[in-house]
Amino acid sequence: MIKTEYYKDLTKMNTFGMKVKARCFMEYDSVADLVDIEFEELARPVLHIGGGSNLLFTDDFKGTVLHSNINFIEILDTPCHSEPSCHSERSEESSSPVLVSVGSGVVFDDFCDWAAKEGLWGAENLSYIPGEVGASAVQNIGAYGVEVKDIIHKVYCYDTVEEEFVSFSLEECGYGYRDSIFKKPEIKGRYIVTHVVFALSREANPQLGYGHLRDAVMEAANQNITPAAIRKVIIKIRKEKLPEPSVMGSAGSFFMNPVISLEHYQKIEAAAKAEFGPDYKVPHYDLPDGMVKVPAAWMIEQCGWKGKRSGGAAVYDKQPLVIVNYTGDAYPEEIIGLERRIIASVKTKFGVELHPEVDHI
Repeated sequence: MIKTEYYKDLTKMNTFGMKVKARCFMEYDSVADLVDIEFEELARPVLHIGGGSNLLFTDDFKGTVLHSNINFIEILDTPCHSEPSCHSERSEESSSPVLVSVGSGVVFDDFCDWAAKEGLWGAENLSYIPGEVGASAVQNIGAYGVEVKDIIHKVYCYDTVEEEFVSFSLEECGYGYRDSIFKKPEIKGRYIVTHVVFALSREANPQLGYGHLRDAVMEAANQNITPAAIRKVIIKIRKEKLPEPSVMGSAGSFFMNPVISLEHYQKIEAAAKAEFGPDYKVPHYDLPDGMVKVPAAWMIEQCGWKGKRSGGAAVYDKQPLVIVNYTGDAYPEEIIGLERRIIASVKTKFGVELHPEVDHI
């Protein structure tokens, strides 16, 4: 069924809490509903949203907003499971990926919770990231050393141009840091994600190499490391660092962590040691290609922005990577103004240009 509303209030459909409306809002319940939508006749522009957790609406939306309400989680038969001989080989069965098909409208953290309870490995580090499954595959969400591309097997979509259902393999999705083929300007908006097949595992495979995650998990789990144990630690960390959107509006991490050359990082490190002493260590994450990822939060804090307010907007006092709707009534212009000043100051101090992770609509 397709539900259509006009001049829909989107305040509760974007975690920033921007008080905006959409000229037309359409929500569909099934894959088949997409065939019935006359996309060429929709008011333009057309925007498909998930949980609105990675959006900054800068004004009322003058076109059509689409939203998926396709909700299901289903374990698929794997090739191994279809062969009777495989059932006698427990080690082979446990090492085979467990393919799970998930509807695009499923809240992503609900999927992480389900996977942890099923004892399936792969999604636990991504726990408590806001948003929905369809948007996760577009954005390539990530946290604590894991990106969603690491567990994606295939993405199924509806092609609004050719009016047919298509699928994309992991390689075809062209994933990069917070990027995918679905975000490319030439095809952005063409493909609507209907469901995603994830490849999880029953074989223990904890990813604990990011920051102090290993120590936190070992202390909390007392050697009994399970997906559920890791998920519990991740949720605790995120709650301590990030505001609840229901209490204080935000889009989570506002900026992407910059990836710089080793030479550039060494210059930043040398300057920091000169300022804070020879034992000071700049937080960073070495990448396989020789590049270095430096936390944008550290750079922003070094520029003195942590906890600073600007009108109704502010830099969150517990995590400077987050810009918040501090008063609940912040205007988009206040958020954008604060964003620009942060970018300028980081560029001046470190020679690094930050880029927003949040989509400006």
